[in-house]
Amino acid sequence: MQFPVWSAAINAQGPAKATAGSVNVPIVVGGAVVRPGDVVLAADEDGVLVVPRERVGDALAASEAREAKEALARVAFRDGQLGLVRYGLRSVLADQGVDYVMWEDQQDR
Repeated sequence: MQFPVWSAAINAQGPAKATAGSVNVPIVVGGAVVRPGDVVLAADEDGVLVVPRERVGDALAASEAREAKEALARVAFRDGQLGLVRYGLRSVLADQGVDYVMWEDQQDR
């Protein structure tokens, strides 16, 4: 499956064979409740992203909107637009007293 697994503790006891266990019941992991039908989207060293079943549609719509926004930004950056311009940061820098000088303008000094 190639799915990494993290553990907060180690239990030296072997698996219980006398009980059948439970399936499709809520569990608590690290203080967070994960219910049947929730979607585990990502896991890494920083944590795990679990989307509750009733919010999966919202999460999908938000991720598609984010991907579309980033696709537009990639095109703009590839065409030479600066992040300063795209994200309206020139005025933020000016308000902080930063004088942003373009490379080509610097060559004339």
